[in-house]
Amino acid sequence: MKKISEHFSWRTYFLFVAMLIAAMLLCICVGSVNIPLKDTVTALWNGLWGREIPAGISGSIILNVRLPRVLNVALVGAALSLCGAAMQGLLRNPLADGSTLGVSSGASLGAVLALALGITIPGTTYGGTMIMAMLFAFISLAAILGLAYALDRSLTTNSIILIGVIFSMFASSVINLVISFAEDHIKSITFWTMGSLAGTNFGHTRILGIAVLLCGGVILRYARELNAFAIGEDNARHIGVNVKKVKLIILITVSVLIGVCVSISGTISFVGLVMPHMARMITGPNHKRLLPSSMFSGAIFLLLADLVARTILRPIELSIGVVTSLVGAVAFVTIFYRTRKAR
Repeated sequence: MKKISEHFSWRTYFLFVAMLIAAMLLCICVGSVNIPLKDTVTALWNGLWGREIPAGISGSIILNVRLPRVLNVALVGAALSLCGAAMQGLLRNPLADGSTLGVSSGASLGAVLALALGITIPGTTYGGTMIMAMLFAFISLAAILGLAYALDRSLTTNSIILIGVIFSMFASSVINLVISFAEDHIKSITFWTMGSLAGTNFGHTRILGIAVLLCGGVILRYARELNAFAIGEDNARHIGVNVKKVKLIILITVSVLIGVCVSISGTISFVGLVMPHMARMITGPNHKRLLPSSMFSGAIFLLLADLVARTILRPIELSIGVVTSLVGAVAFVTIFYRTRKAR
């Protein structure tokens, strides 16, 4: 049985990798200007080895515009889906995702303030927005955990969710208030709050890559503990899991990763909520397989959503958050209906 499980697991991962590569190539080839697959592969291969790109191939579009955007979209999708899977396992709530804590709303508030007040860091394009988003993500986490601890020193799941929802409503109200007074920046703030990765570069790829590597590694490290949480905090405590320590580590790690993603991509909904459910239908509830599968699922889904946002009304580009919300809402209702019907 173990060999069958391992075989199924590796076969599934191979399919995920193949689908991810295919989605990335598709997103690089298709856009306002379509580029043949052969030219795309040639440009990517020559660029990888530092060779000269043959004349007639749109190397600058492929390497300097589409490739960094595709990499950033994939990393953000993987990160958000991983955070959603971790939060659903930790809180044992199918409606949980990274924004359940209110950290996403807090990071959005920080970024909106940076845009409205024109806060910048010399020598960087999005430095002010990024720093403010990450700072407010940490402040939000500290405030939420502090209030939850004041109400319930055991930091139960219900207390954290309740405070997180209340804080999200508060942050959203403040964001609307800031927008009301930021007349000169309404367009940029509104577009950012709907989510977009247009204009991102390899600098953002490095930041996202480091965040996913470090924070994702920590979350994957606690897959066994998340399996224990699935049967209840009391049972997890009885089998030797330090419930409060693990909960704090995962909450902090998720908050950091969300803060980085929101600072670069803006607010993108439903990825962390829906894609873990899709991955769970394929790999089962074991977090050792569910977490990496969620990363692949989130990356592929967000790549395709970004492709639709770029091409469906071209040359007009939609915000990626609009596409994910429309598709995610329908997908979640379908999953929820089938789950309830199966019971």
